[in-house]
Amino acid sequence: MAIEDTESSPATRMRLSRFLARAGIASRRKSDEMIQSGVVHVNGELVIAPAYQVESGKDKIECQGVPVNLPDAFEYIVMDKPTDCLVTCSDTHGRPTVFERIDNLHPGTVAVGRLDMDTTGLLLLTDDGELAYRLTHPRFEVDKRYKAVVDGKPTEETLDRLRAGIELDDGPTSPAWIERGKTRRKGYHVETELTLVIHEGRKRQIRRMLSTVGHKVRQLRRVSFAGLELDLPRFGWRHLTPDEVKGLKKQVGLGEEKNAECADKTD
Repeated sequence: MAIEDTESSPATRMRLSRFLARAGIASRRKSDEMIQSGVVHVNGELVIAPAYQVESGKDKIECQGVPVNLPDAFEYIVMDKPTDCLVTCSDTHGRPTVFERIDNLHPGTVAVGRLDMDTTGLLLLTDDGELAYRLTHPRFEVDKRYKAVVDGKPTEETLDRLRAGIELDDGPTSPAWIERGKTRRKGYHVETELTLVIHEGRKRQIRRMLSTVGHKVRQLRRVSFAGLELDLPRFGWRHLTPDEVKGLKKQVGLGEEKNAECADKTD
């Protein structure tokens, strides 16, 4: 059942790239690239301008020959990702994916950011392309909080390097918030718990940050994202409530904009 978001009924006219992003085809930037590559048609005519204006429900939009429509109600799902599970729609090697764990997902539903195979924790899935784009764009500085277990006992000087931002092979990181937890000894092995908050989402970023300062990550778990807390049964999932969706939109400047209805599938 769909519950109308009184702050957000669908806007009729919008940029073509925004239409594709909201339909879950790709991020806004990727949608721009797809349009410019010549795979998008509007009313049978090739369009290569991302700013071209279209009207939902009136114009016929096709991407790579497939009709594209805005969903009547977007879906928003939070899950606790297990290890040995890929954040991808399919895998050529037959390995399990997070999408296989949830039945009857909308065709356009994607993961908002990624967690590597060995990282567990909070993962958001949605077909609301505009929201997904903003939640992952660095300029919105959306908090991602992790719990890590690392080899050794990092000094405050070492942690201060990470707090200030550290140089990686793909450029410097933004400053991170870090708090040290318990240190324990297992035989000859010492490991320490850390809590970290970052705003970026580079590939294996936290593992690379800590490896750069000499502390290999043994366990990594994302415990919150954009204000959503990991309040699920172990490796379970659920649909977000309308209030949670509104909270996400407000964080990234969508609270006053016109968006599609959200689906209330809360059990």
